[in-house]
Amino acid sequence: MSYRKADLLPPVTLDDVRGAQKMLTGVARVTAMEGSRHLSQLVGAPVHLKCENLQRTGSFKLRGAYVRIAGLLPEERAAGVVAASAGNHAQGVALASALLGVASTVFMPKGAPLPKISATREYGAEVRLYGQVVDETLAAAQEYAAETGAVFIHPFDHPDIIAGQGTVGLEILEQCPEVRTIVVGIGGGGLAAGIAVAVKAIRPDVRIVGVQAAGAAAYPPSLAAGHPVSVENPATMADGIKVGRPGDVPFRIIGDLVDEVRTVTEDELSTALLLCLERAKLVVEPAGASPVAALLSDPGAFEGPVVAVLSGGNVDPVLMQRVLRHGMAAQGRYLAVRLRLTDRPGALATLLGVLSVVDANVLDVSHVRTDPRLGLTEAEVELHLETKGPVHCAEVGQALREAGYTVID
Repeated sequence: MSYRKADLLPPVTLDDVRGAQKMLTGVARVTAMEGSRHLSQLVGAPVHLKCENLQRTGSFKLRGAYVRIAGLLPEERAAGVVAASAGNHAQGVALASALLGVASTVFMPKGAPLPKISATREYGAEVRLYGQVVDETLAAAQEYAAETGAVFIHPFDHPDIIAGQGTVGLEILEQCPEVRTIVVGIGGGGLAAGIAVAVKAIRPDVRIVGVQAAGAAAYPPSLAAGHPVSVENPATMADGIKVGRPGDVPFRIIGDLVDEVRTVTEDELSTALLLCLERAKLVVEPAGASPVAALLSDPGAFEGPVVAVLSGGNVDPVLMQRVLRHGMAAQGRYLAVRLRLTDRPGALATLLGVLSVVDANVLDVSHVRTDPRLGLTEAEVELHLETKGPVHCAEVGQALREAGYTVID
C-alpha cells in the first residue's frame, strides 16, 4: 500500500487486525451480509448491508473494546477499567470486561437514553451519570482514571481499538470478495480507520467512503487543514457519530487510506433509517444508517458492488418515534398543517370532510378556541396527517385553500 508520507505509517497493521480477529473468535459474531434490492436498483449495482446492528451489544464497539481490554497487563486488569460513552461504547466495554473478568466503571451523560443505561448495567458495569454532554462525561472518566489507577478505554483513539474494529473489514472481504466500494459512518474514526487498514492492505483497489452527519462533520475541515480540527457544538440526531474532534490515531489512517468523506443531512438520515426499517426489516440507529443516507443522496456516485456498514442498532424508542416521523415528513408521507376556521358548530366536521375527499389520513388533531392571536369568531386547528408523497401533500394544501381555509405556515 502507499502513503502520502513515509513518516506517517499507520500504527495499526494488517497483522494487528488478523490477530484481533483470532482473539475475537467465539466472542464477537460474524454478522450477516444482507442484499438490498431497493438500494441496488437506485445505485445500478449490487448493494449489500453489513449488519453490525445485529452484533452483540447492538454495535461493532464490542470488537475494539474486547481487544483493548484483553491486551492489558495483569496488574492493569486488576486496577479495572473506566470508559465514557452515551451508549454503544459503554455497552461494549461493559460486556468485554465481564467476559474477561475485569471490573468496569462507565460514565454516561445524565441525559443518556434509559435503555442504554439499563443495558450497560446489565452487562456488569458500574454506571455513573455525570454531565449533560459527552465531553463533560469524558473529563469525569479521565479524572476517575487518574485518581484510582483504572485504565481509561478510549472509544476510538487507540491502536488496539482500531485493530478490533478492523475485523469488520476482513469479514466484508470474506463475505463479498467482489466488493468495489465500502461506505462507513465516521465519528471519531475508529471503525473507518480499522476497515481501511484491513481492506487496503489486501484490496487496495477498493474505494472506501466515510460518512459524517453535516452538523458534526469534523473530518472534512481536519483533512483540509492536515491536522485534527474541533467542531464546536456538534449537533445531530446520530449520537453514535456525534464527535467534535477526530482522534489523532484514526485521523492519520483515514487521511492516508480513506478515499472520500461525505456528509449527510438530518432529513437524509431520517429517510435512511425509515428505509432500513421498512425495506430491509432492520432496526438501525441514525449513525448506523448514515452509509445508507449517503447512497440515497447520490446513488450514482458509488461503483458496485457496494457494502454499506450498518454500525449499530441501539436506538432509543422515543428517538425512533421522532426520527420515523421526521423521515416520513422528509418523504412527503407525513404532513403537519395549522389553519384558521370559523368557530361554529360543525366547523371541525366540515374540515375533516374536506380531508376525507382527498384521502388524507388524520393522525392527530389539536383544536384551540381561546388564544390572544385569535378573533372572537376564530379557532385554530393543527392537524397531523399521513399522506402518500409530495404530490399528495400539495393536493391536500390546494384542497384546503380551495375550501376557503387559511393555512398558516
